[in-house]
Amino acid sequence: MNLASPRGSIETDKSEPVDVEGNIREMVRRDSTAFRQAASDSEVAANNLGTLMRRVCGTSTREIDNLISELKILREKLQADGSRVQRDIEEYAALNQSVIQLTKIISDGMTHVRELPETSGAAGSTHHAPSIAVTQESGQRHG
Repeated sequence: MNLASPRGSIETDKSEPVDVEGNIREMVRRDSTAFRQAASDSEVAANNLGTLMRRVCGTSTREIDNLISELKILREKLQADGSRVQRDIEEYAALNQSVIQLTKIISDGMTHVRELPETSGAAGSTHHAPSIAVTQESGQRHG
């Protein structure tokens, strides 16, 4: 009984010799081809995924940039509106102060007008008072 057989061929049946080394080489070749194809497929998938990620990131980045631009525009508008409102308030305060001063002047003038007839009558100048009295007296005589 011979346990060692010559390298390269094994006989399962006496009629057909089997080439083990050839079979192993073929299996290794198929496996390496499949591995290379799988590696190639994974590289393609990785490239596709990378491209997709760049697109998504690019779109997101553009959206963020657009939002930042819109916020800057809104900030400028808010600052302009705030300045306008501040100017309007200052103008209103100045106008209000002017109205208060004019009201005081008018009030003081009315006080002088009210005091004027009393002062005139007391000083002996009865120029206006007698004409009113004469008119009233003539109205009573006719009536």
